[in-house]
Amino acid sequence: MKNKVALITGASSGIGRATAEAFAAKGAHVVVAARRKEELDSLVASIEAKGGKASAIKTDVSDAKSVEQMVAHTIKVFGRLDFAINNAGIEGKLNMITDLAEDDWNQVLDINLKGVFLSMKYEARAMLKLGNGGAIVNIGSVNSFLGFATGSAYVTSKHGLIGLTSSVSAELGPQGIRVNLLCPGAIDTPMHHRIRGIVGDDLYDKHLLPTVHLQRVGRSEEIARAAVFLCSDDASYITGSTLTADGGLTLTM
Repeated sequence: MKNKVALITGASSGIGRATAEAFAAKGAHVVVAARRKEELDSLVASIEAKGGKASAIKTDVSDAKSVEQMVAHTIKVFGRLDFAINNAGIEGKLNMITDLAEDDWNQVLDINLKGVFLSMKYEARAMLKLGNGGAIVNIGSVNSFLGFATGSAYVTSKHGLIGLTSSVSAELGPQGIRVNLLCPGAIDTPMHHRIRGIVGDDLYDKHLLPTVHLQRVGRSEEIARAAVFLCSDDASYITGSTLTADGGLTLTM
């Protein structure tokens, strides 16, 4: 991956940050995008301190103009786009369907589903124009398959990524661009800790964690390595697929 270019959304923390670091460790130049510019600048400084090359751009993936500028920035700074990790996402407000506000529903779908659509739209345009092929990885969730009470907006947004990924893979495959979906389970991230706070540590540890075959939550670095794999030549015949990195959680649900 040396001197190739990876674009990662939602890179200010958690899986996105770890993924940017993993690509940089493989020699790729990275563009990191998120809404929190200060955290992005810190990440760029960290990558550059280790000898890597990185650039940050503040981005709202729910806004088409912002996404278009994100991709244009990538091409302007590094001249190409080889890998895109569409990781930006929020859990939103968890509420019963009878009480879920329309604005809360729209916010989750706009970022988690429309945001991936917009990202792929402009990423694919750039990759096709450059003609070098490429690889796109969308970040889903075990909730791409499993629903849970009060999570209708989040679950719907993650379910939608299965169809979106499969369809775009069919469109771009003939041009040498692979598109896959990576679905993490319970991963030690800020979002994970927010959800634990809602569910309660006791309920989480007694009822959810025992369903994970590995009996632990995952680390962001473990998901990052899976994303790098899906973009690598080792995954050259994998497209339109879903890789579930959940420690065995979905097998017991």
